[in-house]
Amino acid sequence: MPLQNLNHLLVLARDLEATRDFYVNVLGLTVGQRPSFKAPGYWLYLGDKAVVHLAEQNSDTRYAGTGPVDHLAFEATGLKEMVTRLEEQAIAVRHCKVPDLGLHQVFIQDPNGVTIELNYSAAEGAEFEI
Repeated sequence: MPLQNLNHLLVLARDLEATRDFYVNVLGLTVGQRPSFKAPGYWLYLGDKAVVHLAEQNSDTRYAGTGPVDHLAFEATGLKEMVTRLEEQAIAVRHCKVPDLGLHQVFIQDPNGVTIELNYSAAEGAEFEI
């Protein structure tokens, strides 16, 4: 059975509420329905799909010792608006151009140190100096 797509990523949050606020207020995900698990947490949706699951770090032994997540990557539009939002919230931004793929990438970190990669078209990133 071949893989079809990535279902979701789980981020173990040191501060669950601050992490939820980051993904909602900065990236625009929405809090949605989540099963009534024993451990506190949230499921964050992109449209109708729960793509980021949050759980309180050390609250459930099922997640102990699973290791770090290096980064999450999203395709995105509205680069100028996102950069403005990040500046307003004093979030450090690193830009990268990938000409071979026609991409302008923005890298930020969530409150747990997980890197978020936002991929925009090179055309949207043309005005940004690197």
